[in-house]
Amino acid sequence: MTVPEAGQVPPPARDPWKGFRGVCAGTLVLEAIVVFLSLPVVATVGGGLTWISGTYIIVLGVVMLLGAGLQGRSWALSFDLALQVLVILGFFAHPSIAVVGVLFLAVWVYLLYLRRDLRKRIAEGRLPSQRE
Repeated sequence: MTVPEAGQVPPPARDPWKGFRGVCAGTLVLEAIVVFLSLPVVATVGGGLTWISGTYIIVLGVVMLLGAGLQGRSWALSFDLALQVLVILGFFAHPSIAVVGVLFLAVWVYLLYLRRDLRKRIAEGRLPSQRE
């Protein structure tokens, strides 16, 4: 590790974003599981499972699983938030899908807060790996 000049904040010794990306990937996997588990709910409640609602739910879950592997990309968080919009728009397939979307939107808003806090801590040099 290089010695920072006076007044500079030392960079973290380990990549703090690696853990954050893991949390985002895990959240997407959990959300995909919940979306897949909504299939029996949609099939039982209301008008039943149609080919439109079934296809929408399955494609959405598969895209979430694939998106979990893309968390290292610079656009990954924007992609994750766009998926939340698609889940909420699932209201048109079945209202229970929108409920899942709103609940997970709250989780993603909290993750945005954590990301902001992590950036602030890095800039201030308050991470444990930045201390001497």
